[in-house]
Amino acid sequence: MRVKIDASLSYHFAEAADVVLTLEAIRGGDQAVISDHLSVTPSSPLTLADGPELMGRRQWTTAAGDVTINYQALVDVTRGHVNIAGLYVPLRRDLPYDVITYLMPSRYCESDRLAPFAESQFSSGAQGGDQVLEMAAWIYGNFEYAPGASTAATTATDSFLMRRGVCRDYAHTLIGFCRAVGIPARMVSAYAPGINPPDFHAVVEVWLDNAWHLIDPTRLAAEDSLVRIAVGRDATDISFMTIFGAAELQGQRVSVSVAVPETAAT
Repeated sequence: MRVKIDASLSYHFAEAADVVLTLEAIRGGDQAVISDHLSVTPSSPLTLADGPELMGRRQWTTAAGDVTINYQALVDVTRGHVNIAGLYVPLRRDLPYDVITYLMPSRYCESDRLAPFAESQFSSGAQGGDQVLEMAAWIYGNFEYAPGASTAATTATDSFLMRRGVCRDYAHTLIGFCRAVGIPARMVSAYAPGINPPDFHAVVEVWLDNAWHLIDPTRLAAEDSLVRIAVGRDATDISFMTIFGAAELQGQRVSVSVAVPETAAT
């Protein structure tokens, strides 16, 4: 599946600030970047931060005054249908070193605080992928998707108590539940065709059968169409823009659609 991405962000910076941009599609794995371009106007140098490419590409820049950031891409998503039903949870002692982190509580996913509920609600029946699906179904059935109900400070526990929020809140809660019952889980920022209103999207990856698998607890997007941008412990690690200073949002546009390959159109 070929996905076309066109995103634009406009901000006003009263004072110069260092900025980390995490807008580019991940290269490799189950998606291939055919073409992409990230630009800042007025022109400002972009410096790629060192780090594992499969975790996401971060670019440093400096911004002042009125600034517009644009990103366009064509990406072939090759993962196909995602079905985690029946997948098993590896023994903890068999987890790869870089997966262990995703068993631990984090800033927005306080799995230790959610553990009493998760263990009593989800630990007596289904296991592995079936257990994750049960937890995701519980969130979908008990939460109200309510833009504006949460803030940048809202945690998984807050969302669990409020029973409402947006994609990041659904994702934080599912991650908290998964970690509470011993399933490694991490957060993923993504471009998603069909999201209405169009925006950046947040979903979850779970470690089952010795691999990461996507699941969207909001059910707003099909996992086989998602273009992953970055992965991390929670929203702290995957923000599309981190500003070391202050800025005022002037406008944002995110357009994501399934594109027809040129060979099919001729």
